[in-house]
Formats: sequence, C-alpha cells, structure tokens
Amino acid sequence: MSRRSRSSAATAAALLLAAVLLHCAADAATDAERRILLDFKSAVTSDPRGALSSWTATGDPCVDFAGVTCDPSTRAVSRLRVHGAGLAGTLAPSLARLSSLESISLFGNRLTATIPLTFAALAPTLRKLNLSRNALSGEIPRFLGAFPLLRLLDLSYNALTGEIPSALFNPCPPRLRYVSLAHNRLSGPVPAGIATCARLAGFDFSYNELTGGLPPRLCAPPELSYVSVRANALSGEISGVESSCRSIDLFDVGSNNFSGPAPFALLAMVNITYFNVSSNAFDGPIPTVAACGARFSYLDASGNRLAGPVPDTLLTNCRSLRVLDLGANALAGDIPPAVGTLRSLSVLRLAGNSAISGSIPPELGGIEMLVTLDLAGLALTGQIPQSLSHCQFLLELNLSGNQLQGTIPDTLNNLTYLKLLDLHSNRLDGGIPLTLGQLTKLDLLDLSENRLTGQIPSELGNLSNLAHFNVSFNDLSGMIPSAQVLQQFGASAFIGNPHLCGPPLNNLCGGGGGGGGAHRKRLGVSVIIVIVAAALILIGICIVCAMNIKAYTRKNNGVEDSKEEEEVLVSESTPIASPGSNAIIGKLVLFSKSLPSRYEDWEAGTKALVDKDCIIGGGSVGTVYKATFENGLSIAVKKLETLGRLENQDEFEHEMGQLGNLSHANLVAFQGYYWSSSMQLLLSEFVGNGSLYDHLHGNRPHSFSEGSSRGGGGQLFWERRFNIALGVARALSYLHHDCRPQILHLNIKSSNIMLDVKYEAKLSDYGLGKLLPILGSIELSKIHASIGYIAPELASQNLRYSDKSDVFSFGVVLLEIVTGRKPVESRGVGAAVVLRDYVREVLEDGTTSDCFDRSMRGFVEAELVQVLKLGLVCTSNTPSSRPSMAEVVQYLESIRASS
Repeated sequence: MSRRSRSSAATAAALLLAAVLLHCAADAATDAERRILLDFKSAVTSDPRGALSSWTATGDPCVDFAGVTCDPSTRAVSRLRVHGAGLAGTLAPSLARLSSLESISLFGNRLTATIPLTFAALAPTLRKLNLSRNALSGEIPRFLGAFPLLRLLDLSYNALTGEIPSALFNPCPPRLRYVSLAHNRLSGPVPAGIATCARLAGFDFSYNELTGGLPPRLCAPPELSYVSVRANALSGEISGVESSCRSIDLFDVGSNNFSGPAPFALLAMVNITYFNVSSNAFDGPIPTVAACGARFSYLDASGNRLAGPVPDTLLTNCRSLRVLDLGANALAGDIPPAVGTLRSLSVLRLAGNSAISGSIPPELGGIEMLVTLDLAGLALTGQIPQSLSHCQFLLELNLSGNQLQGTIPDTLNNLTYLKLLDLHSNRLDGGIPLTLGQLTKLDLLDLSENRLTGQIPSELGNLSNLAHFNVSFNDLSGMIPSAQVLQQFGASAFIGNPHLCGPPLNNLCGGGGGGGGAHRKRLGVSVIIVIVAAALILIGICIVCAMNIKAYTRKNNGVEDSKEEEEVLVSESTPIASPGSNAIIGKLVLFSKSLPSRYEDWEAGTKALVDKDCIIGGGSVGTVYKATFENGLSIAVKKLETLGRLENQDEFEHEMGQLGNLSHANLVAFQGYYWSSSMQLLLSEFVGNGSLYDHLHGNRPHSFSEGSSRGGGGQLFWERRFNIALGVARALSYLHHDCRPQILHLNIKSSNIMLDVKYEAKLSDYGLGKLLPILGSIELSKIHASIGYIAPELASQNLRYSDKSDVFSFGVVLLEIVTGRKPVESRGVGAAVVLRDYVREVLEDGTTSDCFDRSMRGFVEAELVQVLKLGLVCTSNTPSSRPSMAEVVQYLESIRASS
C-alpha cells in the first residue's frame, strides 16, 4: 500500500470515529435530558388533561415528548412549551441543567411556589420566559436581568410579591422587547432602569400595588409602543413623555393617583390608538389639540378634575375616535356641535360634569354608529332633539339629571336596539309616547321625577325584558296597566302621581261616598249593557275587516302578511351565485328594519361569502361569514350546505318565518333569510365577543405578548359564568314553554352560545332542527354523540327526541362552565374522558374541588357544587328523570337567591 493510500485510510477512519463519538455524545445528551424532563414531570402533582402523558422513560424527548422541541443538529432540548394544560405542582429546579434551552413557555397552568434560583444557569441561552397565568409566589428573581439573550419576560397573572428588582433593568438585557408583570401583588416603584432598555417595545405593570412616580425618561427606548401601569397607586406628575414617546401606540395610566396636567400632547403621536388617563387627579383644561394621530380611536379621561370647555379642536382633528369618555370631571360650557362630525364614534360619555350647559346638539343625530350616549348629571336645557332617533344602533341613552323640557319624542321607537332609556330628573311634560312600547329590548326605562301627564300606555306591557321601570313623581293619571311586567316593580315605581289608581297602589279607581249602593248597582247594570252592545258592534266590525283582509290577501298573494318582515326580490350577483353569467332571481326577506333593503347594499355586503378571511364559524348545517355593509353595520350570514329534511322553498320559508317572530334577550336575533334555487342564507345579529367555547378553551384575543390578555376571554370569573348559564337557561325555557308550537334546539353546545361585550349570553342556531343532518341519519347521530353534547336517545335507532334532549345538552354545558373542561377529552389512542362521567366520579369520591376550573376567580364553592349537581341531573340517561328548562331556571335563580 502506498503512503498516500495509507494516509487516506487514516483520515477516513478518523472521520468515522468522530461521527461515532458524536452520535454517542448525542445519545448520552438525550438520555440526560430525558431524566431532567422526567424530573419536571415528577414535580407535577396533577395533569388533568394528560399533557405530559407521552413523557415516558423509554420515549425519545425529541420525538415523543409533547411540547418539547430539540435542535435538529445537536438534538439538544431547545424549547419547552405546555400551554393551558392545568398542570399543578412546582417548577423543577433541574430544568436549569438543559444547557441549550432557549424558551420556557408554561402559561395557563396551576404551578405554585417560587421560580427556582437554579434557573440562573439558563442565562447563556434563554430567550423567552413565559410563566403567566399560574399561581407562582415569592419575589421576582434578580438574576433575570443578567440574561443577555432574553427577549420576552411574562410573569403576569400570578401571586408574586415584593418590589420589581432594579437589577432586572440595570443593566437591561440588551435584546429585551416585552415585559409583562401585570396582575400580581408587586409593590415599590417602577424601576428607573427601564429607560435603559434600548430595544424595549412594550411593558405592562398594571394591576399591582406600585407606588411612586413614573421614571422621567420613561420613553427613552425609541421603539416603545405599549405602556400600561393601570390600577396601581402611582402618583406625581407625568412629564417629559410628550417629547420622547414618539412610537407610542397604547398609553394606559388609568386608576392611579397622578396629578397635574394630563399628557394630552401624546394624542399627536402618529401611531397612537389608545389613551387612558381615567380615575386620577389630573387637573386644568383640556388643551387645544393641534393634531391627532390618524388611527387614534380611544380616549378615556373620565374621573379627573379637568376644567374648562371641551375644545372644538379635539373633535375636528381626532376624526377616527370611536370612544370619547370625559365623564366625572369639572368641565363647563356647551357640548360642541362638532361632535356630530365624528362619524365613527360609538361611545360618548360626558356624564357628571355639572357645569356643562346649553342644549343637546341636534348634530348628534348624524353619528349613525353611536351605541352609548351618556349625558347624565349635566345642566342641559331645551328639548330632546328628534334627530337622536336617527342613531339607530343606540343601546344606551341616558339624559337623566338635567333640566330638559318639552315632550319625549315619539320617534324614539326607531332605536330598535335600545336597552337603556333613562330620562329621570328633568322637566319633561306631555304624555308618555305609545311608541315606547315598541322598544322591546329595553332593560331599563326610567321616566321618574318629571312633569309627565296623561295615562301610562298599556303598550308598555310589551316590554317583557324590563329589569328596572320607574314613572314615579310625575302628574300621571288613570288606571295603572295590569301587565305583570309593570306590576312586578311595586308601588315605588308609581308613587308621587296623585291621580294614578289601581294596583300596586292602594288608592282604588272610581269609588265615592256612602249611601249610594242601590244607585251604583243600577248604574253598573246599565254600564254592562252599554259594554255588551259596544262589544257586539266591535265584533261585527272585526268580522267585516277580516273578510276584507282575506279578500285583499288573495288578490295580492305576493305580499307577506307580517308587517314585521320586508321582502326584497334581488338578482344574485355572479360572486355569490353559481358559476356562470346568468343572473338568478332570489328572494330576500328581512325581519329587521335596520338592515338595508337596496340590492346594491346587499351586493357589497355579501362579498364576504367569497372571502375566506370573513369566515367566523361553521357547524352542522353550513359556514358562517361576517358581512359588513358600507354603513359599517355587520351581520352574521350562515350559508347553508344542507336543507336536512326540508324538501322545497315553501317548507323552508315556513320554518324561517316562524323564527322572525321570536324575541328574547338571550337569543341571537334572527334578522332574515334568502332563498334561491342555488343558495340559501340565514341572516342574524353579529355578536362580536366570540363564543363561550372560545373563552373557556383558549381562543382568546391577545395583547402585545403571548398569554397576556387585555380582557375578553380571560375575564370569565364565576359571576359571569353563572349569569351565562342562567341566560342560556332562560332562552331555552322561552323556546320550550313560551313558544307555540314549542321550538327545540337540538344542537346546544358552548360554541353556539355567543357572548356580547358585557358577557351576556346569546344562544344561536335555534329553530334549525329540521335542517340538521343529525336528525336525518342514524350514523351521523352516532358521530355527533361522540362529542359529548348529544343526548343518548338521539344516538338510538328510533331517534326519539324531545325538549329533554335539549336539557341533556344544557347539563353538559353547565359542567363545562364549572370545570373549564371539554365534554370529551382524549387521553391517547382509543382512550377518552367523558366529562359527565368524570364529574360524577369526583363527586362520589368526595373531592369535588378537584374538578373546579383553577383559572376561575371569585367563586362560592357551595354554588359550584350545586351547579355541578344540577348538571348531573340534567344529563341523566333517562329523559323522564331530567327536569324541564323552566324548573332549571327556577333552581338556578334559587341558588343565587340563597347565597
């Protein structure tokens, strides 16, 4: 063999040996890291969702361990990510021995104790540490400030105490971008060193107990866009931010003790969208606003000591405002008419500024998208402008505590969505308009302490959703209507009207002195004769009218009987019809006056049906899109993919026509339908806060960092959950017991329970039983039964369904609300945990609290146990053993009444 050949052979052998050694070293590293990860698992005392079930002694961490990611070249563990799994236990100190670990993300669990001191060893590699939404305690470790590669630090929603260590930002990790320490129990000052974080883009220290002032060079980081210190005890003046916060997007210092001038100059920053300085002690006037960021939409300066007028420049230069809240200050002067130019404004609150005077500008009627108008407690005079009736999307109109005169406009019935109408403590006269009885969504109607005359219209008895009603201290007369919806508020709602009579007041109607008994008896007989004669005449008139109407209907059989619906014949545009150029004539029937009726409007609004980005949901019968018209109104459009057992247009229209007459506070409003030979659409109210499923199981809006939510889904504390359950129960009771014929849902699940901005429940997809494929196929019934909501009888061969089938599904939702678990959860191949079976076993073992959702706050354990037991009764296998929905409502109301 030549010298060259021997040299080549030696080189090859060396390379082979190196490869073998490298492979052995990798295997050795994998074995060591497996042990470390199993140490982490052993420190977990509860794994309710089986998130770590794949972590076994024989598994490969890089392949088999769920939530573990390895570097592809070295096979070293680089990321540990277990989100929302409900893990209980402590953080294993041995994690610090993972020498290549770059990211730890464990938010949404129930980990307790402190952050281990051994984690200091992760400094050379760690880039991301997210331990938010756990139950960690103790102080924030100082060593985290010595992590040179750290980009994100999120320790929010824990129980951390002590001060924010100055060493965390002195010096600041050079690559740090986001820090969230919100919702803890931290005290002390905001560290001045945060101004040295050259690459910082945002920090959230809100909802703690911080004191002192803000660092003077707060906005020194040139890319800082997110600043939130809301709900602390910070004080002093805010100065210097106007000149340095050039990149600011969100600035929230609300609910502190700041004083001096508010930093209104920030409104001119080009990127700003959100400015909240509410509930502080800022004083002085609102300065002239020379310029405003083009995207600026939210201004809340309520609850301060601001004085002087509302400057016109704030309104003329901030044209994109959606929320303007200047309530509870010391502002004076008139309401500028320029406010009417804010076409995107949805909330206007000036309440509690007792020196604001003048009249209500009629220009307010030009704000079509206005949802809340709160002008309570001012010194306004003049009349209520008729133009306010043009604000057709108003939900709240509060003009109480002013000096308004004149009559209540009889056009307020145009505000069909109105839930609150408060006009008390004014000088209004005239009668109560009959048209107020058309505002069927009203929760609150207060007309007390005015000078109203005449009778209380019986039409107010149509306001079935009223939770507050008051017409006391006026000059009303006559008999109080007997409608229970008004009588339920008792005498206090009617006192102070000397000429009112009848229940619930003690003064009887009619009546006179003694000695006239016989005369009254004879007079009573004569009155009865007159009434009977009048009734006979009236019946005759009704018969003639009915015959005329019937003849007219036959003559005009293309006209719908109902005055509530509007039928429009439209020509389908090519994008929403079948492919091809031939136009297809379709029929559009609207039950809501607020929807546009011109074909051009619908052509623009239904472009969503070809845009996948507009899809907001799907289910058993079709896909749901969000369609937005040019006026900004959004609706939900369900494009049907099946007609189930319906065979033709007449059957379809018959079923849909029944839904148009339904109205309940806890039902998503059905607003119309569309029929053509090629496509069928259902139109309903758009509810923008997502579904109960989204909020319980994690599809929630996020703020600037992963796992940190600015509200929304993270706010389902027990009070809200209970009210959601009660609201859904009332909706189902209405469908089962108040509707004739009875309406069954047959598709109840948490994804069909929508939540509005106040977390009020709205049940969707009701009345579509005949469209469901589940009722037309036994095999589909078995598939749907596997998801855990469907009653056992719907999976049987005979498909015997009834209102008790809905009760079963509602019971599963109750269990889901209390536990935060899905109806069925997988534990691996061929293994599943059914929620009702799990809850029954836990209750039998006497460890009830183990199944409570640990992310839930503010609950009373006794109430949770009662709701769990109700859920189990509702999910009895035998339909006859389940309660009715009326009984369920009664039981839920008794739980809250007794607590």
